[in-house]
Amino acid sequence: MQELFDIQGKTAIVTGGGRGLGKQMAVALAKAGANLVLCSRKVEACEEVCKELRQLGAQCLAIKCDVTEAADIQKVIDEAVNTFGSIDILVNNSGASWSAPFIDLPEEKWDYVMDVNAKGTFLFSQAAAKVMVLQGSGKIVNIASVLGLGGVNPKVMDTIAYNTSKGAIITFTKDLAVKLSKHNIQVNAIAPGFFPTKITKGILENSTYPLHAHIPAGRFGSETDLMGPILFLSSKASDYITGHILLVDGGIHAQV
Repeated sequence: MQELFDIQGKTAIVTGGGRGLGKQMAVALAKAGANLVLCSRKVEACEEVCKELRQLGAQCLAIKCDVTEAADIQKVIDEAVNTFGSIDILVNNSGASWSAPFIDLPEEKWDYVMDVNAKGTFLFSQAAAKVMVLQGSGKIVNIASVLGLGGVNPKVMDTIAYNTSKGAIITFTKDLAVKLSKHNIQVNAIAPGFFPTKITKGILENSTYPLHAHIPAGRFGSETDLMGPILFLSSKASDYITGHILLVDGGIHAQV
């Protein structure tokens, strides 16, 4: 059983790995024995997390990267391969959001959110897949959201660009899974519910909508709730699972 979840010596790239959900997943992968490559526009945050991961015994690189820029992404790919020899796991976690009523949302904010969330996931997956195809194996885990499953009450989160981008990630995950399956590359997504990250914390704190009352689990996601799911989707335990959207939302999606 331990062999199924063993990722000792595997190389994992986590975009946006310097804080929030990215950091939580990076810690989980490091504790399981993976080498980590953390990248973000704010590389200082990634460097701080790398210090923590090295104390856990993991090897870690922190690299500055804008996921909307193909040249930046290629630098991360090249450095990861040159340092560790492979890219076994890619976690597309970098994200952006903007809260505004639909009729007031500026065009440039729509473009910004879609570029980071959708285009960034496409570009990084494409670059990593080129390496994984040559290896004959790989795991791509995209971070979607329960908000990407359908319409969202604006009293909960008035974030139509974010919700739309996460819906795109869900379809992208399924389509890419079909296209890469012949190369023994599994592509799945995690769709978190409400976690108090930097993106959502302010919105959740200022909301007058009783969110807890509408989460069957009765709470927001914790600092460990994504650790099991990311390890599962990054290991041999999920080799026959591809194109799947794993909802980690405390039961929100199960309600009528």
